[in-house]
Amino acid sequence: MIEPQPLVALIHAVPAAGRIAELAFAREFRQATLWNLLDDRLLDDARHVGGLNHALRRRMLGLIGHAVDGGAHGLLLTCSSYGEVVDTARTLWNIPLLKSDEAMFTAALTGPYRRVVVAASAPPAVPAAVTQLEALIPRVRPDRAVEVVTALSEDAARADSPETTARHLADALRFAGGPPADVVLLAQYSLAPAREALAALLEVPVLDGAGAAARRLSELLAPTTAGPVTAAVAP
Repeated sequence: MIEPQPLVALIHAVPAAGRIAELAFAREFRQATLWNLLDDRLLDDARHVGGLNHALRRRMLGLIGHAVDGGAHGLLLTCSSYGEVVDTARTLWNIPLLKSDEAMFTAALTGPYRRVVVAASAPPAVPAAVTQLEALIPRVRPDRAVEVVTALSEDAARADSPETTARHLADALRFAGGPPADVVLLAQYSLAPAREALAALLEVPVLDGAGAAARRLSELLAPTTAGPVTAAVAP
């Protein structure tokens, strides 16, 4: 039975990701009822042990299991550092489970784009995004060439408005040289507010992870009745 207002659980490691995701769902999937689950020690604990260990993987699986037991029809994990846990979770639960940027990468690879630019404002986000994107290419786009280019602007992280962020990112893309981008992928949720301004500056499509995930869950859960976005926060 299709639910008129599907319950979508959003698991966050930082509060800011929750705000970005809620805005994306308000834009792309207003029928969803949102359930925010926040564990703000996930990133610090992973840094402390030098990555994901068995205990941290079990902790994330526990959060996912909590959401499923609570009736979630779909789930988005907004923290890219824990994305690999989703692969395990999919063998345990039969609901749509999305990694933070998976839908964005898939949309780029299935679209008519040849030159894909990954844009970021934090250096670690670049290799993380490129690794995930390139891992999808053999499965999603094995028969068409794609060029992956990166653009980094640390000034964008210090910008005081979405428009200024967009200008810094646009400058970084132009500095990267080569042919114009066919599509730009924002490698961090924090850059999502600059999406529209950057698209206007570059005159090419700009995708963000939260927006793409909301669209994909809308397709998968196929709601039939419009309704407001609501939200709950659990520690």
